[in-house]
Amino acid sequence: MEFEKAGCLLRIFIGEDDHYQGRPLYEWLVEEARRQQLAGATVLRGIMGFGRSSRIYSSRILRLSTDLPIIVELVDTRDRLESYLESVDDAIQEGLATMEKADVKFYR
Repeated sequence: MEFEKAGCLLRIFIGEDDHYQGRPLYEWLVEEARRQQLAGATVLRGIMGFGRSSRIYSSRILRLSTDLPIIVELVDTRDRLESYLESVDDAIQEGLATMEKADVKFYR
């Protein structure tokens, strides 16, 4: 697959406990990205963070927190990521999505 140098990076910030159709939301988002043949996706698990509620989630609090921050990063063209985001919007009940330009150096 050839890839444009002027790509785009989409980050979706959600919680580890977020689910959709009985599955972890991050899994569903990555599988949906693959189904739509996006260039790539990665899931990152944070050790600490907070969102709109200002509640802090941390792996240090009692060392048992199961709702740690999750970031799903996806790379493709802006148009394809906009289309993807529109298709998954209803599945994301709480979270944040950001998009920024990405200069793709190689895709192999």
